[in-house]
Amino acid sequence: MKHLAACVALILLPCPLAIAQSAAPSDAIRLEQEGRLPEAEKAWRAVAAGNPKDAAALASLGVVLSKQEKYSEAAGAYKKALAIDPTLPGIPLNLGLAEFKRGEFALAIAPLKAALKQEPSSLQARTLLGMSYYGAKRFSDAVDYLEPVVQSDPENSELRRILAQSCLETKKYSCAEEQFRKILEHDPDSADAHILTGEALDGLQRTDEAIAEFEQARKLAPKEPEIHFGLGYLYWKSRKYDEAAKEFQAELSISPGHAQSLAYLGDIELKQNHLEDAASFLEKSIQQRKDLRIAYLDLGEVRGQQKQYPEAIRAYQRAIELDPSQPDAHYRLGRIYLAMGQPERAKLEFAKTRDLHEKNDAAAVLKLNTSQPSPQ
Repeated sequence: MKHLAACVALILLPCPLAIAQSAAPSDAIRLEQEGRLPEAEKAWRAVAAGNPKDAAALASLGVVLSKQEKYSEAAGAYKKALAIDPTLPGIPLNLGLAEFKRGEFALAIAPLKAALKQEPSSLQARTLLGMSYYGAKRFSDAVDYLEPVVQSDPENSELRRILAQSCLETKKYSCAEEQFRKILEHDPDSADAHILTGEALDGLQRTDEAIAEFEQARKLAPKEPEIHFGLGYLYWKSRKYDEAAKEFQAELSISPGHAQSLAYLGDIELKQNHLEDAASFLEKSIQQRKDLRIAYLDLGEVRGQQKQYPEAIRAYQRAIELDPSQPDAHYRLGRIYLAMGQPERAKLEFAKTRDLHEKNDAAAVLKLNTSQPSPQ
């Protein structure tokens, strides 16, 4: 959400209300026009108290409160105004803006949709709505609303960045790559954009190109956290384990205790049959984080090879808890039970392994079939 603050500067102030000005006392209007906002607030409160059904006065009170950055109170005033007169123009937009500015992104969505319905051509409402979806982590909806906004304002790099990250979150990697490439055209020295472009390319299985982007990011910002880990992961994925280990160690020099770097270093040591070193890295990783499946899966393998079967069982069971859909931990657990002379328990694990393989294979086939165009 770090880019939302930068984009707020693009959003206009609350809409002034001509309807309220024609109906409200001149003193409140004059005070507001003179910039004497606390006094204008008192005046509008007095008007609203004198006539609780005056929707325009409540809306004008909301505008004055928003100008003072009292967004929670402003939202309350706008809601009261809309409850009295839902047709008041501009108020849904102002309510959505108030909710957005106080960080209540999910609450901003409904009034902003109403504002866009009132005025379908409103770029402000569409922009705010897309950003609110992003803030509420509804990334697919964010993409739908932000794409036309970015097309109409192609020089707005902050909005383009939010669109690109939304594409990345929804695994629309081609969309993300396109947006990040355009960001890099304007700012080729942006390490962040190189990283995110790399992530998009990795999602497209273009690993070599992803590595090149991360290497460029490393060159631009060698002390930036996470760059070395991301590059190390791509090397690891490409089975370039020596290069990967160097990057994981570099990440640890910047962020001591980086759990993922420790876990993947442990995995590399295991692949090289250095069991004690692997166990050391994996245990340290687990001390830092309890949700890294690879650390538990590899630790189970290490302890199994060391014939420390109870520890291996606990590690594999935790790996299963973290992702019950994967068959590998069940298979390895079955092997442990066989080594312990418990064939019935092993049989159960192997049956689960088979079932999960069949289920995953069926899901893959279904995904492949539904992704193909219908025959003509």
